[in-house]
Amino acid sequence: MELLIDAETAKRDWKSPLLQKASRKTDLLKLLLRLANEIKILDDKKYLSLTEKLQEIGRMLGGWLKTF
Repeated sequence: MELLIDAETAKRDWKSPLLQKASRKTDLLKLLLRLANEIKILDDKKYLSLTEKLQEIGRMLGGWLKTF
């Protein structure tokens, strides 16, 4: 969230690196959620809910990155 706020207020030249970093952190979070689900820290219902939300965030980030 912090990276997205920084990107929103950054000058055009600085937006892309911040958004790329936010995208990498989103990918890491997806991986950590998958691991949590595999070792049964998260139940399947909660995992699916969180994964859907992260996929939507990823799509939004990808769209924003395409504008730069």
